[in-house]
Amino acid sequence: MSEALSLVNAEYGSDGVILHTRTYKRGGLLGIGARSVVEVTAAKGKDIGRQRLRHSRRDRLSAPSVEPTAPTAGQLIKQTYAAARAEFEKTVPVPTTSQVTASELPVMQPHDDLLAAEMRTVKRMISRLAQQQDLHQRVDRASSFPESLFDRYLKLIEQDVTEELAHKIVSQVQQRLEQRELGDDRACHDAVRKVIADQIPTDDQLPPAGLSPDGRPRTIALVGPTGVGKTTTIAKLAATFKLKQNKRVALVTADTYRIAAVDQLRTYAGIIGVPLQVVASPSEITRSMEAFSDYDVVLIDTAGRSQRDDHRLEELSSLLKSARPHDVHLVLSSTCTRAVLLEAVERFNRIRTDSIIFTKLDEAVTFGVLLNVTIDVNKRLSYLTTGQEVPHQIELGRAERLADLVMGESTAGSSDPLGGTFQGALEVE
Repeated sequence: MSEALSLVNAEYGSDGVILHTRTYKRGGLLGIGARSVVEVTAAKGKDIGRQRLRHSRRDRLSAPSVEPTAPTAGQLIKQTYAAARAEFEKTVPVPTTSQVTASELPVMQPHDDLLAAEMRTVKRMISRLAQQQDLHQRVDRASSFPESLFDRYLKLIEQDVTEELAHKIVSQVQQRLEQRELGDDRACHDAVRKVIADQIPTDDQLPPAGLSPDGRPRTIALVGPTGVGKTTTIAKLAATFKLKQNKRVALVTADTYRIAAVDQLRTYAGIIGVPLQVVASPSEITRSMEAFSDYDVVLIDTAGRSQRDDHRLEELSSLLKSARPHDVHLVLSSTCTRAVLLEAVERFNRIRTDSIIFTKLDEAVTFGVLLNVTIDVNKRLSYLTTGQEVPHQIELGRAERLADLVMGESTAGSSDPLGGTFQGALEVE
């Protein structure tokens, strides 16, 4: 064999390619004295590549021109299932009922589990392919937009606005604008911004002032998952109402699970000059509400609950029923994905929530997710926060403001968004 390889190398050099080898006996009498012969078929690699390319091109030219038809997701699932079932039956034959007793039946559970897992994987892959195909079709449709609108469409996609919503927004703009306006980049920008703002439900009332209609202090509770910034946000609201609007404000915290959170809010309460009570049960929160009955505003901070912790959510529901807040704000972080935000909204829907506060806008990469979620859940947008500074970096959740963010405008809010004349910031060590 080594001699044959040497001959191939001598003939073709480094381009030599062995295509086939065969070893057989030659000579001798009745197999006695025969010697082994190695037959080697070789060729030059470049010649083989050219030949294959010619054959491939000839096959393509001779084949009839037929547009490929991709099977539907349903057809792929049926084909895959049929192939898997055929393989399964070939591997584990199932005897007829008359041939076996119960003890003789083959144990197929592990194979069935494997088959089910494989089917789930295939279905997920097919689902993704179907979604991608649908996305390509939508992008093709979007390519018919005028250039200025198509640019806006792409920017919405870059901001993580869902493709369906982006297409809907730009389509509405195309219907609203006249032909001459579609060529005006500024007109298209303003029209897209207005269409976005029109779809965002907001709490257009000013922050509460004075007593509520039922004679109690305006009672506001903040709820939400852990780590979204509820304590900092409630400190901002307390400072706004007390220092900027000169209201009598009281704080109640039910976040007894985190000592650091209670200490942080107690420090803020001391700086702002408002009373704070810590409660751990529905009866305690009832007594606190009675003690603060002559205040203008009572703000209730709650412990962060995992949206998957049903027991803690039940505890929270009991506390809120005793407190009877006028407004319950669901606090969500703008750094989370759409799936996480929607899951939180769905879980906290077991508790009464009136509006949404989006926090940490200064840490968000894109803002289309906020638009998606706000429209999906159809809850009012009450406040936005853009940093940790108290009492600043909080503002009313205006539809135009969120539209600006989605359009790529600055995340920085106004220096004094909720009114008043307080200057400086409150710092907590």
